[in-house]
Amino acid sequence: MTANAQENNANRLKAVLDSLARAGEGSKLGGSAVLAEAIELFPLNSQESELLSGGIPRGHKTLTSTTTKLVKAGWLVKGRGGWNITKDGLRATVAFPDAVSLAVALADGTPVPEGTQLPEPVPAEAPEAEAAAVPAEAVQLVEAAELVQAAELVQAVTEELAGPEQVDAAFPQPDAVALAGDFGTLLGCPEDWQPHFEEVQMTLDPDEQLWKLTADLPAGFYSFKVALNRSWDENYGAFGQPNGANHELHHAGGPVTFLYDHRTKDITVSVS
Repeated sequence: MTANAQENNANRLKAVLDSLARAGEGSKLGGSAVLAEAIELFPLNSQESELLSGGIPRGHKTLTSTTTKLVKAGWLVKGRGGWNITKDGLRATVAFPDAVSLAVALADGTPVPEGTQLPEPVPAEAPEAEAAAVPAEAVQLVEAAELVQAAELVQAVTEELAGPEQVDAAFPQPDAVALAGDFGTLLGCPEDWQPHFEEVQMTLDPDEQLWKLTADLPAGFYSFKVALNRSWDENYGAFGQPNGANHELHHAGGPVTFLYDHRTKDITVSVS
């Protein structure tokens, strides 16, 4: 990666943390939207725009991988329903106010200094004069987004009240879901990256409508994808993209649970 690309990625990582900080500790944002906002603020250069296997730009994959440093530092939680910042993450925006200091802290494993205060909350409403300056097109886009969010909320509540049986009808499940990756042999498979072996098959939780697999993995860096019905004919990578880039996991070692949601086609990871 060139020096310019390193600088760009550091700026994007700071933008990711700042975006989550503006939302607040209790709010969850979609990972894809947060990454897209950071890349919009700091666009990909020609090298970073090169498409890798799966059609993902090099810079996008680099940023996705680098956000695991925020998770490891305890500043970001990636969970079901989105990403959210922790209290330490909020304090990190104060302790490391620019991209360079944040990158150095992450590289050195520097914790947030004790006594660092939480940032001042963002005002709920912008001044009236600023609001008047917002273009009508932008207002229309925001209103449309709010309508979509309201519809999604109604759908989620309806599904919750409906119970597992009706959710089943709305979201038919595949016959089998495999977690195919470079740790298959660690689970007892003869080969890695083979979705037909029994050892990498996930189990459906009918109440939560999630496919689960728990494994005890040694410390390391792992890559994997979801493959349906014991073949590669239908598979999903990062952010639930068909034939997308590999999911990546920096694991400190020990039990880890993978959860696949067929409604989003995406994977979340829970470390015990």
